Parts: sequence; C-alpha cells; structure tokens
Amino acid sequence: MYKLLRPLLFRLDAETSHDLVLDGLAKASNSRMICQAIKLVYGTKNLSKPRKLMGLTFPNPVGLAAGLDKQANACNALHAFGFGWIELGTVTPKPQAGNEKPRMFRLTNHNAIINRMGFNSIGLDKFITNLAKANPDIIKGINIGKNAATPMEHANDDYLIGLRRVAEFADYVTINISSPNTKNLRNLQQDEQLDSLLGILNHERQRLSDELGKAIPLVLKISPDIDQVQIHGITRLLRTHQIDGVAATNTTLSRHSVQNSTLAPQAGGLSGSPMHNQSVEIISALYGHLRGEIPIIGMGGIDSPQAAITTLQAGADMIQLYSGLIYQGPKLISQILKGIQKTKSYGVQDQHHR
Repeated sequence: MYKLLRPLLFRLDAETSHDLVLDGLAKASNSRMICQAIKLVYGTKNLSKPRKLMGLTFPNPVGLAAGLDKQANACNALHAFGFGWIELGTVTPKPQAGNEKPRMFRLTNHNAIINRMGFNSIGLDKFITNLAKANPDIIKGINIGKNAATPMEHANDDYLIGLRRVAEFADYVTINISSPNTKNLRNLQQDEQLDSLLGILNHERQRLSDELGKAIPLVLKISPDIDQVQIHGITRLLRTHQIDGVAATNTTLSRHSVQNSTLAPQAGGLSGSPMHNQSVEIISALYGHLRGEIPIIGMGGIDSPQAAITTLQAGADMIQLYSGLIYQGPKLISQILKGIQKTKSYGVQDQHHR
C-alpha cells in the first residue's frame, strides 16, 4: 500500500505530506476498528522479541523515534504498525511555532531528510490532553525540550516543568538536549551544564517517583557531532546521576556524506541513511565506556534489516526509526524484526533494571 502512496506524498512539500499523514493517523487513532485493521496488515505479533530494560518490558526492540508524533494524537495508529513502543514529542512547556517554513527537505537520492523544525510544539497542556486519550497499554516515552524564548540560564526550569507534567503518563522520559535547531541547546551537553541539569532532574525524578508510586526512567538523547572526550564526560555523568538510558543519536550538522546534493547547504539536522555510520561510531564508543551498564537506544539511518543489525551489534540494546520509515514505509518494522530473528536471539533480559 505504501508503495502506491509514497509517490503521491513525495510530490508534496515534505512538511505538508508529514502533516497530512499525521492528521490521518490521528483520526485513525480514535477508531479501534481501524487500528485493528492496520494491525492485520502490518502487525508483528509472531515476531515479538521482548526486551526488559529500565524496568520496562518492551514487546520488541523496534520503536518509533520522537519527532514524528509531536502532538501525541496518533499514538494508537502508529503502534498498530508493529512498533514495540512509541516515543512522543519533543514537547515544550509553552506552545511555539518553531522555525520559519520551509524547514523540512527530502534528499531523495540519499534517502535522507534535513529539518530545522525548531521544536514546533502544541505545548504541554494540549499535549497531555491528547496523551490521556492514548491506549494505556502502549509503552510511551515522552521527549521533553526547552522553549526557544527561554534563556539558556533558565533551561533547567523548562526541563523540570516538562518532567513534572508528563511523569504521570510517561513510561520513560527523554531529555532532548541535542537538537541542532534550537539556538545554543547543544551547549547543555557540556560538562558543567549537563552535570547541573541531570542532577536537578534526577532529584526531581526521585521525588515524583515517591509521589506517584512508580518508577520514572530517564533517558538522555545526545548528538552525533561530539568527540571522544565529550562521550567520556557524558558517560561519567550518566552514571553519577543514575540516568537509566542514553539515546544515540539525534540529527547531524555534518554534510560530508551528502555534499553532492543541491540541498546540502540547507541549515538544520540531517537524518537518514547517510548518517548511519556516524551514529554507529557514537554507539560503539558509548558501549566501550558503558559495557551494558546503561542501555543504549540506537537510531540514525536505520532503513534496512542490515542497518538495524549493525546498530545492535555496535552496542545498542534497542533501536528507533524515523527517516527510514518515511522512505521505506511501515513494512520496514517487520522486515527488521525478521532480520533480527534470523541473526540473533533477543529474549527477555532483565539488565539495567533500577
């Protein structure tokens, strides 16, 4: 079905087609019958490979990355495609429009996307209203960020607000400090700023866990544009502040792999196939420091079973899709799970449990 639909969608501006599809999936999410029909077509019930990480049991190791469903209103339909879990957001405390359009570009010859969306968000109030309507049985990660108008010296406050508001509904919370499209956001990856942010969030997480009577795992999402010294510092702080997982990686500012594209000069983060090797290098370096002590959620250019397997072999415990889904369609989920099934057994493993 997606083979027929894709040429039509790709005739439209990238963001227009994205919004059109998400609007349709949001409507589908309100119908149990439609979600069941999607499951019948794309379902992966015979391909489940449960993973137990961060105190959660994920039905399979293939999740949806943040950035696709920023409004938390298409969760049920997206899950029906066969994802083991869904990550929603990024959501900011207050609504914001994001950067000026056009701000999303397809590099079709490279199976890549450049975006400079800038955390376009409906804000926490509407996001949580939508989230409350989602099927409670779906494992949901909530990806939180800061408002562009919030000064960097008050960035921690925005993340605290986000954590407090989503904690009740989230199975885990991802701290997004690695988008290249919010001015100076990546500065939060530097030692002093990251130490402060993670310390405050870990302390608040513990308070919220006591108040709500449930664990609230925290995941840090990092950039691929970091060096070995930064990786060492980040892994040290992950341990210090008892962070439950690390997501690697966000989009890249590098254009080395797409320099022959006419769209390469566009500002923003590059995702998709060309950044796969870069992401795998970061994952491998993270694993070299963490050695399974803290789980790694791998993403970046995963558009085939082999790319998924390479990411897992580099040290990722689970993977997430976004750009690969845009180019390959929902069938990619079951193809990856079949590939994993043939290559390596991923049974329920109670590691990294806090």
